[in-house]
Amino acid sequence: MQKRLFFWEAGGFLFTGALGVLLHFVYEWSGGSPLAAAFSAVNESTWEHMKLLYLPLFVFSLAQLCLLGRNYPNFPAVRAQSALTGLALIPILFYTYTGVLGRHFVWADIAVFFLADLGAFVLDFVLLRRGRCRAGWRQVLGLAVLWGLAFCFVWCTFHPVRLALWRDPVTGRYGIS
Repeated sequence: MQKRLFFWEAGGFLFTGALGVLLHFVYEWSGGSPLAAAFSAVNESTWEHMKLLYLPLFVFSLAQLCLLGRNYPNFPAVRAQSALTGLALIPILFYTYTGVLGRHFVWADIAVFFLADLGAFVLDFVLLRRGRCRAGWRQVLGLAVLWGLAFCFVWCTFHPVRLALWRDPVTGRYGIS
């Protein structure tokens, strides 16, 4: 069972990483389609890069829940925790390294994305294996967090918060505007 879980988590890491990289370019390739904007990065803000991690992770979570969830009754709560951890790692790592070095590097930005992706799926594997967070209320809360985050990422693309996390450092603009 643990070997199967390991392969699912490794597959999730690869799927999320590959789709996240692809989604970085979809909005531009679509010619600025509002539909593409809902699930791909519309600018270079930290928030939009967090969306590149979250939306593929969310899609993979839905598939994994349907195909594997019965074996892991703690799956929604654990996935919510690991998703929040991966999302937190992006601004923490990005703002730490750019604060120390005084600038950003594309290769380091890519490394931050993959480290956050890896962090999410490693934590997921560890927590699922341990079988913690089984209470029913935690599963409901986990599902609410997962769906709530999906909504927030789409909503904030069209209605961004006027804070640095949502600000495109290249253009100074927010969201799709």
